[in-house]
Amino acid sequence: MHSKSQVFLAELVGTFVLVFGGCGAAVLAGAHIGYAGVAFAFGLSLLVMAYAIGPISGCHVNPAVSIGLALARKLPGGMLFIYIIAQIVGAIIAGGVLLLVASGTPGFNLSQGFAANGYGVHSPGGYNLLACLVAEIVLTFFLVFTVLGTTHPKFPAGFGGIPIGLVLALIHLVGIPITNTSVNPARSIGVAVFQGGWALAQLWLFIVAPILGALLAAGIHQWLRARE
Repeated sequence: MHSKSQVFLAELVGTFVLVFGGCGAAVLAGAHIGYAGVAFAFGLSLLVMAYAIGPISGCHVNPAVSIGLALARKLPGGMLFIYIIAQIVGAIIAGGVLLLVASGTPGFNLSQGFAANGYGVHSPGGYNLLACLVAEIVLTFFLVFTVLGTTHPKFPAGFGGIPIGLVLALIHLVGIPITNTSVNPARSIGVAVFQGGWALAQLWLFIVAPILGALLAAGIHQWLRARE
């Protein structure tokens, strides 16, 4: 059994890697690798962290995942706050380091975008509020439902990181044109605090929608397990 401080640090580091790896790919290399490359970066970041910190904390690196696992009774309720705070702190540190690196080139301007999530005029494809809300709920459902599925006793031990990393890449392939893809409140917070302005004003959607997606995933998962 790992201590609370070990779990906290593991989730902080894991979320840092996810946000710096995924958002960093978008901010620093997006013009070269495109949406597919950014999607792969997010999926790869989660996959490698699943094996690096999974044995310590389970590699949630996402408040929506932690909430989904708590609702499915796979995470003690008393640990939920520790997970969420660690994830938000790790994401903000990653956002700060990314800003430091990105601003090291001439002509960098936050107004050009910092991988922040948005809807309406701030959606990459101009998608409206309702479309972005539905997309984030559905795509978070994909993620949390997949995570819950890998905790099934019959799922092969040691292979959970592969489907979870792949589904996150799939989610980004679909979601980047819509919202820049959040499905993770910590990821959204980590860059929004530096983007400021409109990103903070629209941040509520990228907190509420992933939580609703997690609720939906946990509910359906529990219903299916109850009928086994």
